[in-house]
Amino acid sequence: MADTRPVVIIGGPPTSNGDLHIGHIAGPYLGADVHRRYLRAAGREGVFASCTDDSQTYLVTSAARVGSTPPELVKQSTEDIQRTFKAMGVEVDGFSPTDDGYRALVHDYVKRLYDKGKLRLRKVRLPYSESKGEFLVEGFVGGGCPTCLADSRGGFCEGCGHPIDFDALIEPYSVLDPADEVTYRETEIMVFPVSEYREQLLAYYEERGPSWRPHVLGLMRELLAGPLPDFAITYPVKWGLPAPFLQTPGQRLNAWVEGMPASMYCTEYALRRNGKPKAADDDAWLAENDARVVVFMGFDPLFTWGVVHVAELMALEGRYVLPDTLLVNEFYELENEKFSTSKGHVVWARELAAEVPRDIARFHLNLTAPEFARTNFSRAALEKVAGERLVAPWNELAETLAKLTAEVGGENGSLPVSVEATERAAAMVSRFALNYELEDFSLSRAADLIVQHVGRLGAATERTLKGNLDQEVLRGALGDLFLELRALIGCASPILIDLAARAAEAGGFDLRIDAAAFDVTHTTAFAVPSLEFPPTSEV
Repeated sequence: MADTRPVVIIGGPPTSNGDLHIGHIAGPYLGADVHRRYLRAAGREGVFASCTDDSQTYLVTSAARVGSTPPELVKQSTEDIQRTFKAMGVEVDGFSPTDDGYRALVHDYVKRLYDKGKLRLRKVRLPYSESKGEFLVEGFVGGGCPTCLADSRGGFCEGCGHPIDFDALIEPYSVLDPADEVTYRETEIMVFPVSEYREQLLAYYEERGPSWRPHVLGLMRELLAGPLPDFAITYPVKWGLPAPFLQTPGQRLNAWVEGMPASMYCTEYALRRNGKPKAADDDAWLAENDARVVVFMGFDPLFTWGVVHVAELMALEGRYVLPDTLLVNEFYELENEKFSTSKGHVVWARELAAEVPRDIARFHLNLTAPEFARTNFSRAALEKVAGERLVAPWNELAETLAKLTAEVGGENGSLPVSVEATERAAAMVSRFALNYELEDFSLSRAADLIVQHVGRLGAATERTLKGNLDQEVLRGALGDLFLELRALIGCASPILIDLAARAAEAGGFDLRIDAAAFDVTHTTAFAVPSLEFPPTSEV
């Protein structure tokens, strides 16, 4: 039975150092959007919220690379990201600004940890640029990961997901100036002692169910098998939110500290935009409100979200709900190589949506979503797969239904529906719902189900057309076909958003993923819209 608690959906905040490419969209954001649309179609309560991550050191390095300033890059990137969401049909209920309220909640969050005695001052050795007189942390410093030996940045390794202790990078170098001499210097910072929560974290992950993907649980078992490094709350750097502690004058908060309070703030921002009366900025996450929290995110920052942030919430001793699910995707590649903006090896999501209908883009990105392993995007595959498996069969189905509708005298009359058709519609709803629910969430299986049922209904429609049926039998067959088609359109509506909206308008029905909506004795025909998909030469 589905968990009917209100769902808080967080799309991992994108760093505001550029626009979103299709790897970003095919990862967390389509997943979050599809799940939110499913909840709405199923008559359930949920909110999808996000915001930009404006304090990352990667902003400084990206701005330097493109000849801009961090504030200018934040402004431009935030606008670009929101335009891309709109172009791809990613409907965020609230994309909050990082305004005074945001900053206040971040400070309240870390001060609450401090006041409860959960933070510690610690002397650490950090990479240091002697020529510039600056500490190099997070995105400012590169080097070899001590766990997997891949080239990495400070904080954690994007390749293996392991944390990298303060002075553990192999042969560190400055990202902004690789020729610069990097040494180590000792300094005192505020840290969160994650290891103190190891037993609670072990118990938490032992309770995780089938909604957690194997790679996530595997990494958690690996990380929690031994001691955990302290997590930096502050750094002696110039970019980021000021740290509110007297013991660390002039220091900034580690950008990753903002993850949980940012999620709380954007959730409440989204709820207010949708009519909820003003409440505390962390209200939706309070344990007493019993929300079900799911974070859609990439694999690389899993240590921070799956260990550090969960431990922080534990340290706040029952004030907040713990994440119910972290739905983590793997990397999405382009033509079997990693996306690289610096090398121009990238497909921007907004550009793809401008070249092909966004339903087609969404369908293909869902079908090839990197859920359990790296997957690959190629434009040739999109054209072939979408054209042959979705567009052509759908348009043939629409044309044949138009011919059958004409034979029975148009779209206005009532058509009888058999019990068997209502049972098939219910079976469709059940199967799609299985892939949209968090326990077995799968974009690729849901997209494949669309293909399966378009083909099934297309074959049934052709048989009906060739059956030379008398009017009464034909009306019954057509009623069954249109009922099942309505069910398919409702079930496909979280993915094929524009087609579903046009069909619902043409047929005068609501988009539902609810078997009870199709437990009827009569239905009506309607003009089934076609899918437009121009070939490359016409783009």
